[in-house]
Amino acid sequence: MLITEILAILSIAAATGLRVALPLLIIGLMSGEKLWGNVPLLSQLPPTLCIGVLVSWSAAELMLSKDSYKQRIFQIAELILSPGVAVLAAIAVARTLDLAPWITVITAVVGALLALVIQLLQVGWFYRPKRPPAWLFFVIDGLCVMLAFLTFDAPRKGGLIALLLLWLVIRTSYVWQNWSRRR
Repeated sequence: MLITEILAILSIAAATGLRVALPLLIIGLMSGEKLWGNVPLLSQLPPTLCIGVLVSWSAAELMLSKDSYKQRIFQIAELILSPGVAVLAAIAVARTLDLAPWITVITAVVGALLALVIQLLQVGWFYRPKRPPAWLFFVIDGLCVMLAFLTFDAPRKGGLIALLLLWLVIRTSYVWQNWSRRR
């Protein structure tokens, strides 16, 4: 059914909105013998290079992004890269699920927008007067891994979590807008 496939793509797009390299690494590791065979750009590169770059970037995301100064560098890079990576991940999932090309294009664009707004929410939280607690960053990392695995194992649940994240983004932007008007 088409709804399940769309929810799977929303799930991977939300994961790329939380972290950039980790969802691509999980896609590659879950794809079996043909590592990153369905990912448009990564399928052209040697698998060892892809693994090296994605593991390094994922480790940097998971470890170094907890420091406030280093987090600024990661947020700028992730804000720029997350829509493109979401498109790559969405196309990879759509190819895995054998979706029609026109549906792949539409879901890739929607996935890129979802990843961008989730990434904008994270940047917004960082620049608030009171920074979020450190445990929240670990929750985000866990949620990213969970969404990437749910893309393949339970796409409906992953898609529903992605839609809840979208609702959280909309709700938070509304609260921030009212907060800024009161100041």
